Amino acid sequence: MFRENLQNRLAVYLVMGLDAYEGRTALETAKAALEGGITMLQLREKKAPLSRVLKEARPIRELCREFGVPFIVNDRVDVALLLEADGVHVGQDDLPGSEARRLMGKDAIVGISAGTMEEVEWAVQNGADYLGVGAIYSTLTKGDAGEPIGTRLLGQIKQRWSRIPMVGIGGIGHGQAAPVVAAGADGVAVVSAIVHSRDPRLAAERLKLEVLGAR
Repeated sequence: MFRENLQNRLAVYLVMGLDAYEGRTALETAKAALEGGITMLQLREKKAPLSRVLKEARPIRELCREFGVPFIVNDRVDVALLLEADGVHVGQDDLPGSEARRLMGKDAIVGISAGTMEEVEWAVQNGADYLGVGAIYSTLTKGDAGEPIGTRLLGQIKQRWSRIPMVGIGGIGHGQAAPVVAAGADGVAVVSAIVHSRDPRLAAERLKLEVLGAR
């Protein structure tokens, strides 16, 4: 059901791991962000053992269900299946989107990262439901994000594939969401802007206002 109306579901897309921050657990951060109005949540956890991921991510998954927000797992289709996630997000060097959908099922959301027009073409060919385009600005939260590409590619994608949903990602903070949406994105994917905020709920509310105001 979540594959419908993806443009609106991408408005404020929180990407988070399981680490605590300033005394808040990941679950507490997720709850505050959901209360603040995030529209999608992706678990991106590269370091923790699988046992910890399953134990600590299940309550986050349940919270997303309560709020009616899609829960996505980064890269790991096996983890997504075990957590009964609503979808997966894969990169250019991960499992191809077409294979991810075959394993996850036809109703699953499959997002694919892209930073060039060639990568966009590959993502579209592999059946991406939405694109994660970036890194838009410089970011420290993803070591392999590459050099920032700015917002130009968003407009180029919009001209060529006007109907494919996309979210800008990479270094986007408060005051930077509007230009990303104005360039053609349906929303913004953020990590630090919410996770590292003193008030994740307020941070989510502010970002949502920025995105909706720019549409």
